[in-house]
Amino acid sequence: MKYLDLPGLADVHVHLREPGATHKEDFTTGTKAAIAGGYTQILDMPNNTPPTITPEELETKINLAKGKIWCDLGFNFGATKDSVVYFNKIKNKVFGLKLYTNRTTGPLLIEDQQDKELIFKSWENQIPIMVHATGETIEVAIKLAQKYKRKIHVCHVTTDQISTLKKAKKDGVDISTEVCPHHLFLNKNDLKNLGPLGMMQPPLMSKKDQEAIWEHLDFIDMISTDHAPHTLEEKLEDRSPKFGVPGLETTLPLMLSAVSKKMITHERLVEMLSTNPKKIFKLPKQEKTFVTVDITKTYTIGQKKLFTKCAWTPFKDLEGSGEIKQIFLRGNKIFENGNFIGKPMGQIMKP
Repeated sequence: MKYLDLPGLADVHVHLREPGATHKEDFTTGTKAAIAGGYTQILDMPNNTPPTITPEELETKINLAKGKIWCDLGFNFGATKDSVVYFNKIKNKVFGLKLYTNRTTGPLLIEDQQDKELIFKSWENQIPIMVHATGETIEVAIKLAQKYKRKIHVCHVTTDQISTLKKAKKDGVDISTEVCPHHLFLNKNDLKNLGPLGMMQPPLMSKKDQEAIWEHLDFIDMISTDHAPHTLEEKLEDRSPKFGVPGLETTLPLMLSAVSKKMITHERLVEMLSTNPKKIFKLPKQEKTFVTVDITKTYTIGQKKLFTKCAWTPFKDLEGSGEIKQIFLRGNKIFENGNFIGKPMGQIMKP
């Protein structure tokens, strides 16, 4: 055995599904999944039903989460032409503004150029605008960020965006980027076995593009899971299978396996899974918080011991490394050898 202490991991892109879809995840099961994966801070996305686009919906989420979260939890707010009137009221309660400019799950798609312009113009603070964008829409977002001097964060980067994003950084745009584990560890070839379980937005790339993402990993700021649980029944529906996959519990073992194969250094792993998301999104400091991992453990990822309510993973049968032995949150041991200890001690985070 060789034990390694990691700082608590942070994920700025998580869908906990409460309220509106608690049959597939809720604040308790989702934060348990986070802790089981080594995450002590996560940010919840706004595309619920109803969406988080008013101060009242935000307060509803906060109140629902109180007293039942195992890790610290913060929130992102939804961007629409109607939600702009609330930006000043909620800016001290959220960590990001989520703008969906391409197909997604939920009612927050923004396609009208005037609406996008209004959103960028109205967001008068340095909290990142988190952009779900592909193709030409990413260029539109970059131009608006330049015009209004806004900070943007590009979600789930794919290979075709790399050159555009590199140019934006070179041109001085205040821009950060993330890549998701499913784009790092799965590709189109896996769809033969996964079927609808491998459907997400953006979709899986070719093996060549997957390799290109790894080659450009030094350019990308962080790894975000885009944890988006659906029940197996929803994923396997014949007519309209849901987009999205869970990822909180499997990202660290996948990345530690990559470390063992010298695909990434340990230092860079910590930077992408902890240091950068905390710094870029200005998450509160967590004193005496760490994750102890036995890095000598290697195993095949399964789905028997998952804490996510959806109870499946697209990474089944891939190699994982590292076994979490214990987790301390603010000096309190909350997780040991696969078991939770005591009561939920997670806090609602505020900027």
